[in-house]
Amino acid sequence: MQFLSSIESTLPILFIIALGYGLRKKGWFADSFGGNISKLILNIALPAGIFVSILKYLTRDTLFSLSGGLIYFVLMTVLAYAVAFLLVKVLNVRRGRCGVFINVIVNANTIFIGLPLNVALFGEVSLPYFLVCYLVNTVSTWTIGAWLIANDDPTVDANTRQGGFDWKKLLTPPIIGAILAFVFLLADISLPTFVNSTLGYVGELVTPLALIYVGIVLADAGLKSIHFDRDASVALIGRFILVPGMMIVLILFGTGSLGSLPPTEAYTLIVQSAVPALAVLPILAHAANGDVEYATNVVTTSTLLFIIVIPIVNAILPLIA
Repeated sequence: MQFLSSIESTLPILFIIALGYGLRKKGWFADSFGGNISKLILNIALPAGIFVSILKYLTRDTLFSLSGGLIYFVLMTVLAYAVAFLLVKVLNVRRGRCGVFINVIVNANTIFIGLPLNVALFGEVSLPYFLVCYLVNTVSTWTIGAWLIANDDPTVDANTRQGGFDWKKLLTPPIIGAILAFVFLLADISLPTFVNSTLGYVGELVTPLALIYVGIVLADAGLKSIHFDRDASVALIGRFILVPGMMIVLILFGTGSLGSLPPTEAYTLIVQSAVPALAVLPILAHAANGDVEYATNVVTTSTLLFIIVIPIVNAILPLIA
């Protein structure tokens, strides 16, 4: 059952990547189409999707009542960043890859893979616990994660780059969408139905377009680009072994000081810590002149490996809580 759930949650993603690959090979997409998709997703669809998702899946009550799991997931995210930065230094990961490498380890595709998988495994009773993971992951991705990729532009000379924190690279359209959503949430402001529906429809473009973009890049690079080089392998080990391992350790040894978690909440935190890499990483890498082929490789391979990883994770769950 767990194996079938993992397959069902990943097959649509693989099929849409294959669609983008096939249509690009047939010549349906012009050379500029990938760049156009990137602009549409980052500047329009993604901010709309994040805005609507936060208002849909979170309420003021749930936001303030899930502090226990929130502490665990925040600690895990902080530790994951520390490990990822250390690995970048030890492995001397080249510029253009560093931001993607760190994001693969730290930030996951919680909403598009994690949500349906969580409901399939644990039912809708697990949704409040899932929202903790979604909230932390979204904030992490579109603040630190997106900034790291934007600041990893290999076309900018690191020696001549201006010092200080570039707020323009932090305040991206997606994070502005998230900030506005929290303002609406905390102020209890309701959107008109037609506005909510419009933003929802636009936001739903993100996943299929991002996956089609992955297929386009894969077609241009060739299937030979799917491989396990050092940087990809270590990033995937971090995503599927180190990060879930850190979450398990935190839950096992942190309950005394943080308060024990209900089994379903513990299971949800662990499963969400093992979800594949974000589908939009190649889009972010493209916008920052980064290594798009590397980003495409880790997104594709992490999605494929997830079919194998999640049954293993689920087999471990009964031993945790």
